[in-house]
Amino acid sequence: MPNRECPPVDADALIDAVIDREGRYVNHPADRGGPTCWGITEAVARAQGYSGAMRDLPRTEAAAIYRRIYWLRPGFDRVALRAPKIAAELFDTGVNMGTAVAAGFLQRALNALNRAARDYPDIAVDREIGPRTLSALDAFLRTRGAGGETVLLRAMEALQGERYIALAERRPSQEAFLYGWLANRIGPH
Repeated sequence: MPNRECPPVDADALIDAVIDREGRYVNHPADRGGPTCWGITEAVARAQGYSGAMRDLPRTEAAAIYRRIYWLRPGFDRVALRAPKIAAELFDTGVNMGTAVAAGFLQRALNALNRAARDYPDIAVDREIGPRTLSALDAFLRTRGAGGETVLLRAMEALQGERYIALAERRPSQEAFLYGWLANRIGPH
């Protein structure tokens, strides 16, 4: 059920913003992703056919990877037709934590906000955006109205923040990134 009142999401703008936040080449010793350029890890770049030096990854290639892997493949474009703010959050969280984690946050939040399944049935937290997740999102937005998207977004960000802190607690080396994650990944981007 696309929301015709919402302005369409500009996926190119989301991609450009995340590339700007991620920056050029880095190879931080505490970053388990290894060499990264524009936020694209070497493993992802290689899986997508890039064979050059990571520090030379073209920005346009990074943008194409973001669109394919972090926007279209997980179905965040379909969420954007219903809830643009939620889609933008899914994309940003998916880039940083993985698209399955982002989808799982949405599903958990939808289940927690359905008033004990009175508004719509619980959905499986399978970490994929499929027909049941979209149906639950439609029902949530219909039931909660204009402010619903903001509340759902807050619930997803709460889950994201908890995960960052738990990660830093489990692996002290990740404390090097915690401040930046909380400053740049939670709240308006």
